[in-house]
Amino acid sequence: MGVTENSLSPTSITDNLETHFVGQRVIYYPSLTSTMEVARREAQRGAAEGTVIIADEQTVGRGRVRRIWLSPRGNIALSIILYPSIVYLPSLIMLASLAVVYSIESVTGLKAQLKWPNDVLISGRKVCGILIESDVRGGRVDYAIIGIGINVNLRLADFPEFSPVATSLSGELGREVPLIEVIRRLLVEVERLYLALPSGESIYQQWRDRLITLGRKVEVRWGKTIYTGVAESVAGDGSLLLRRSDGSLTKIVAGDVTLRDYK
Repeated sequence: MGVTENSLSPTSITDNLETHFVGQRVIYYPSLTSTMEVARREAQRGAAEGTVIIADEQTVGRGRVRRIWLSPRGNIALSIILYPSIVYLPSLIMLASLAVVYSIESVTGLKAQLKWPNDVLISGRKVCGILIESDVRGGRVDYAIIGIGINVNLRLADFPEFSPVATSLSGELGREVPLIEVIRRLLVEVERLYLALPSGESIYQQWRDRLITLGRKVEVRWGKTIYTGVAESVAGDGSLLLRRSDGSLTKIVAGDVTLRDYK
């Protein structure tokens, strides 16, 4: 692909892309505060399903729990607009996580794992952040947006404060990774998994089998509340089932998990 292999543009993504609708319309920005904000506006205007908002650089990207998601040039920062049935809403986080894992493995050969609920890890360090935003009214989904940020060619040496907890595809491989190839594969995987939802193909089982959290002692933080116990299982809606020291089972819908070997 030569020197332009990482030059983003709508045509570099859409040309001969093997999807029916995801990524067939791409709105590209060299720099953007947040792809989620633009995607929300587009969705409210009735953008075509599968529309992708993508930026070379995201300056105020949002992660989960109102965190900032760092996304300098050379990495993936995109949002995908979907209009799913409400019954599939809980599956979107699983779908997005798996699409990232499969695309990373397909393009780089690197083995990726999932930490509940949606952290993608390589060698125990975070390589991807995923955010799902939806607007539901009267039991109907007006729109849903999948936001994905992947550290592709991030030089961790430039951000030493993140080195203990984060990694990048190029950092793991020791060479630059073709950004556009990862993006195109990601969009194909998102559509494949999305279209599989009505057929009953169990995305839940694929997601559950990739979770490194299960069977481990964990600490879960949600706001000021801290739970500790063994991550026993996950429910079909994605909730974590935590076995507490007193034998009780707690269902946790959201939170930050730390793997712990506590006393």
